[in-house]
Amino acid sequence: MCFKANNYQQISLNDRLNNLTDRERRLLQKSWAEPFATRIFPLIDETKFEVLYCGNNDNNNNGRPNTPVNVVVGSLLLKELMNLTDEELVESITFDPRFQYALHLTSCDEIPYSDRTPSRFRERLYSHELQTGEDLLKEEIKHLGAEFARLLKIGSKVRRMDSLMVSSSCKNMSRLELMYTCTSNLVKAAIKLGEAGMLPARLLPYAEDNNKNSVCYRMEKDEVMTRLEEVTADALLVYELCGEGFEDIKEYQLLSRMLNDQTKDGQLKPNKEISPQSLQNPSDEDATFRRKAGEENQGYVANVVETCGESGNIITDYDFDVNRHSDAEFGAEVIKDLGPQEEPGVLIADGAFASEENFKAAEENNIELVTTNLTGEKPPEIILDFKIEDQEIKSCPAGQAPIDSKYNPDKDEYRAHFDKPTCEGCPHREECPVIMQKRSALVKLSQTTIDRAEYAEKLSGEEYKEHARTRNGVEGIPSVLRRRYGVDDMPVRGLLRSKLWFGFKIGAINIKRVIAAALYAARSGLLDEFHALYLVLVDFSRLPSPAARVA
Repeated sequence: MCFKANNYQQISLNDRLNNLTDRERRLLQKSWAEPFATRIFPLIDETKFEVLYCGNNDNNNNGRPNTPVNVVVGSLLLKELMNLTDEELVESITFDPRFQYALHLTSCDEIPYSDRTPSRFRERLYSHELQTGEDLLKEEIKHLGAEFARLLKIGSKVRRMDSLMVSSSCKNMSRLELMYTCTSNLVKAAIKLGEAGMLPARLLPYAEDNNKNSVCYRMEKDEVMTRLEEVTADALLVYELCGEGFEDIKEYQLLSRMLNDQTKDGQLKPNKEISPQSLQNPSDEDATFRRKAGEENQGYVANVVETCGESGNIITDYDFDVNRHSDAEFGAEVIKDLGPQEEPGVLIADGAFASEENFKAAEENNIELVTTNLTGEKPPEIILDFKIEDQEIKSCPAGQAPIDSKYNPDKDEYRAHFDKPTCEGCPHREECPVIMQKRSALVKLSQTTIDRAEYAEKLSGEEYKEHARTRNGVEGIPSVLRRRYGVDDMPVRGLLRSKLWFGFKIGAINIKRVIAAALYAARSGLLDEFHALYLVLVDFSRLPSPAARVA
C-alpha cells in the first residue's frame, strides 16, 4: 500500500452537507463534531506515519493509496471517546453525518473506510514498534497534547503525574493450570507438526479439549500437590522429547520459561521462591505479578503526566510498561524526557516517585521535583536542630558540644560521642536518636536522613500544601481510565498491543477536554477568541475547514 498525504480534499457538488436542512446544519455545528473537525482533526500530523507505507523512493510505489492516516487516527480516537467497537465505528462513519463531518469525509463519493481499516492500522503500528522500537502513536499523542495545551493557553511550568496498575485480560491461573496449559500447548504443536509418533501414550490426552477439566478441577484439595507433581513430570518429559528442532517454536519457548520459573533441578520450587516476573499465563507472556497498596495485580503499569494551568489541564506525556517498573523509574524517565528547562518548572508527584537521583536530576534540569509525602518512616524533626559545620557535629539540640565528631565519606555519615549522664537527663531524650553505650552516648546521622528531615519540614509549609492540593487532581485520571475507558478490559494481550490501545484512550481524554472547552466557549460567546488562537496554530492551506464549507 502506497502512502499518500491527505493534504487536499476536493469539494464536490454531491457533498453530503448540501442535503442538510438549515436546522440540521445548526445542530451539527453545535455538536461535538464541529470542534473536532475544526480544532482537532487538522492538528493530526500524518507525516509521522509515512514509514508504515510504501514511499516514493521505494521500488514498489505503485500500490493502492492508503486510507488517509489522519482519518484513521481521528476515527480511532473517536472510537475510544464514544466507547465504540470497531464494527460500531465503521457503521458510524458510513451512516452518521457527524462522524463524516468530523473526519472531513462529506465530499467523498464513497467513504474510504472498511471494516478492516482500524485493525490493519493498529497492526502496522504494532509491527513497526516490534521491529524498530519506535512508538509512533505515543509521539503523535504527545504532539497533540502539546498543541492542545497551546490551544487552551496552558503553560508548561507545572506538571503533575501519577501511576496506575493495568490488569491484563488473561486469566489468573493457578500453578497447576499454568503448567498444564504450557504442556498441552506444546503437545498440540508437536502433533500439528506431524511429530505425534515421538510422544508416549501418557502425553496424548493433553491434546484433548476436555482433559484439562479432569486434571485441573475435578479433585479433592489434598490431591492438588499430587496432580501438580504429575503434570510437572509430564512437562519435563515433553520438554526433553521435543528438544532439538523445536527451539524456534513459541510453545516450546514458553514451556522452557515456565519450567525455569517453577522448577529447579527437576523439582517444584516453593511458592516464595517464584519470581514476580515469572510467566503468569502463556496467552500473555509480558504480563507480570505485583502487589501494591495491599492489592495484587497481574498485568502492567502506566504513568500519566498532566500539564496544569488556570484554563485547564492536558495530558502531555504517558508511559506503559510491565508492572515491575517502579514509580521512581517512571519519574527518572519523565525528568530525562523534559530535559533542561529555560524557565523554572515544577513536577508534582507522590512519595513513590522520590529518590535522591531523581531530585538531583530534576535540579540539574531547572525542575523542582515535589513529592507530596515521604515513603518509609519519617525522620525525627529534632535532627535538624543538630548544628553541623565543616563536616562535624558542633552541638546537639540542647546545646551540648560532643566529646568527638567524625565524618565517614564512604557512608556519607556523621558520628559523634556525647557525655552520657548529660544525655540521660536531657529533656529531648525521648525524641533524640542518641544511642546509649557503656561510657558515652552515640549519635549517627546520615546525610540522607538529614535531607529527608529537611524535606519533611518543607512539606509542612503552605507552598508545599498547595502543591499537594494541585496533585490531587491527577488522581482522578486512573479512575476515569477504569470506569469510562475500560483500561482493565482491553481486548488485546501483550505489552506493545496493550500500550497501543492505552495510547488511544489517553488521546480520547484530551480530546474530550478540548471539545468541552470549545463548546463552552461557543455558549459563552468566547468562540472568536478561541478560534483566533486556533488560526495561528493551524495551516489551512493544507486542509480546508469543514466550517467554511458549511458557511
